[in-house]
Amino acid sequence: MHLTPREQERLTLFSAAELARRRLARGALLGAADAVAYVCDEILELAWDGVDLEEIVRRAGELLGPDRLQPGVPAAVPVIQVEALFPHGSSLVHVARPFGPPGEDAPGAVRAAAGEIELAAGREHRDVTLLNEGERSVWISSHFPLSQLNGAVRADVELAGYRLAIPAGMAVCLEPGESRELTVVAMGGAE
Repeated sequence: MHLTPREQERLTLFSAAELARRRLARGALLGAADAVAYVCDEILELAWDGVDLEEIVRRAGELLGPDRLQPGVPAAVPVIQVEALFPHGSSLVHVARPFGPPGEDAPGAVRAAAGEIELAAGREHRDVTLLNEGERSVWISSHFPLSQLNGAVRADVELAGYRLAIPAGMAVCLEPGESRELTVVAMGGAE
């Protein structure tokens, strides 16, 4: 059997997740590698089944609580990111605090300040109208350069140098014939 590197990686992840499942079944606590493999495998299967990205992120954060992990794992793994294959294509799935908060006294604990954080503060934002003139749904992820947008999508303004003003790891779907008003933000740095 000839496997691509991506298929080999997927099988390795599945094997590690199965080991985690066996350990959980006998009541053993999981280490960081086991826990990450377990959550990533569940994410990849949910994406394969076409579950919505936001629902996957919600479910992933509920899979393992700190009581099923070895001490220090929640603090050691503050985030999980995995590229998942959805029916519409690949998207980055970002799960913050996958194992619950590490606790106030945990090494490396992050305590958020009160209030809201402005998305891409200091960068130019503009409103645009996008229209999907194609026959298929078009997904646009958070950091995709809009100058490379699918040719079936029309915009009412020039989009070179911009991306959608949505949180990292999120995406917007334009159904065939759908028109949406969205906010875009100027890209910066090496983007």
